[in-house]
Amino acid sequence: MNFLELVTKRCSIRRFASTPVEIEKIEYILEAARLSPSAVNFQPWTFVVVQQEEGKQKLHDCYSREWFKSAPLYIIVCGHHDQSWKRGSDGKDFLDVDAAIAAEHICLAATELGLGTCWVCNFNAELCHRQFGLPDTTEPIAIIPIGYPEDSLMFEQTAKKRKGLSEIVKWEKYC
Repeated sequence: MNFLELVTKRCSIRRFASTPVEIEKIEYILEAARLSPSAVNFQPWTFVVVQQEEGKQKLHDCYSREWFKSAPLYIIVCGHHDQSWKRGSDGKDFLDVDAAIAAEHICLAATELGLGTCWVCNFNAELCHRQFGLPDTTEPIAIIPIGYPEDSLMFEQTAKKRKGLSEIVKWEKYC
C-alpha cells in the first residue's frame, strides 16, 4: 500500500484479539521506531516492551480502562530529558516532539503489518515511572497497546473526521 493508504488505514483500535504478536513483527516495529528522526539526531528515547502478566498488571494500574486490558503487548515510549535537544533561542525541550514521532512510527509500522494500536497519553505517568523503575530524567510519554484487532473490519471504518486542507493550510504570498 502507498503512504496515504497506510495513514488512512491507521486508526485507534480498542478491541484486541488474544492472539500473541510474533517476535519478528515486534522487532520490525521497534526497528521502525529506531529509525525515526529526532532533533539533532539525539534519539532521546527508550522503548519498554511489556508482554508478561506482571508488567501488564503494572500498566493496568496506570490506566484502568477495560478495553486497554485486552492488548497482548504494550510499548511504553519513554523520553530522556538529559539526552534531548533544547532549542538555543528559548530553551524549548524537543523531547515530546521526538517521542511523538517515534510513537507514530510504531503505530504506522504496526498498521502495515495488520496490527492495531492506540495512543494512550491519559495515564498516570508518575505511577508508570515508579512501577517500571525509570531513571529520574526519564519520562513515560505514551503507552501504545498493540495486537491483532478483534475484528479485521475495524480497519475498514468510515472516513476519518478531519478538517479540510483549506481550514489548516495557509499559503504564504510572495511579492
